[in-house]
Amino acid sequence: MKLDFLKKKDKEPKVEFTKKWEPFVFLLPFAIGVTIFTIYPLFNVIFMAFKENFVLLTGKYSSIGFANFKYVVQDRYFIQGMQNTFKYVLIVIPISTCISIVIATLLNNKIKFMPFFQTAYFLPMVTSATAVGLAWKYMFHYRYGVVNYLLNLVGINPIAWLTDVTSNLTALCVYGVWNMLPFTIILLLSGLQNIDKLYYTAARVDGASTLRIFFRITVPMLLPTIFLTMVVNSISAFKVFHELFPLWSGQPGIAYNLFTVVYYIFYQFRGLTPPQYGRAAAAAVILFSVIFVFTRIQIWIQKKFSN
Repeated sequence: MKLDFLKKKDKEPKVEFTKKWEPFVFLLPFAIGVTIFTIYPLFNVIFMAFKENFVLLTGKYSSIGFANFKYVVQDRYFIQGMQNTFKYVLIVIPISTCISIVIATLLNNKIKFMPFFQTAYFLPMVTSATAVGLAWKYMFHYRYGVVNYLLNLVGINPIAWLTDVTSNLTALCVYGVWNMLPFTIILLLSGLQNIDKLYYTAARVDGASTLRIFFRITVPMLLPTIFLTMVVNSISAFKVFHELFPLWSGQPGIAYNLFTVVYYIFYQFRGLTPPQYGRAAAAAVILFSVIFVFTRIQIWIQKKFSN
């Protein structure tokens, strides 16, 4: 009997050891994937940014230094790309957020033809970005586009959205706002559904108007979700790239006037001969730093509002 007790006691630590490492075994495939496809490329790009005259196929480079960064920050195309990217972010994010709040509030109420409106607003999320972009390209057509047709109905002259340099950024922003609505509406709608209905009932009993309820209850209770959508959408907006291709057939605007930072990165390793991988990596590191700082500022503002 004594020997059996000792054998059982010896087996217990092995069982505990197995249970302790079991979660790590299940997480191992995911960790390997993240390491190979996320962590390694991130550090590889950072190291590549400091390699001057880097050749990808051979892995050779002339020296290590800040020459790539110096070239990039002085390149007029990169400066133009940074300006256009910031304009895009500062225009698209506030407008898309405000429109999404209104639409999400309406969808949260019981209105007629609710399934139709939900499908209409969520459709871009399941549609090819190229197909959607081509559709917008024809909608922006100077003579036959539906956008100019609608403007003509209210007495506004047709606008050369895609062929006039001064209108290119506006067209990109309009498309960007529409493109961001579905994801933003879904998040805000989920936030609205988590608000306790008792707040609205108490407000109506006190005789509060619909507008007052919206600004005094809905918006304050929705602020955490609003800040979340703004942070996520800002990161996505800083990486604006695929919106350019269908609208201008792969060019950054009608006269190369609509460079963005990501398009500049693409241009450095695909549009030049030989490809400038080091400069593209340097531009990517700068963009990463800008997004990181911008996101930290948004989080700091959120904490100030929360307090």
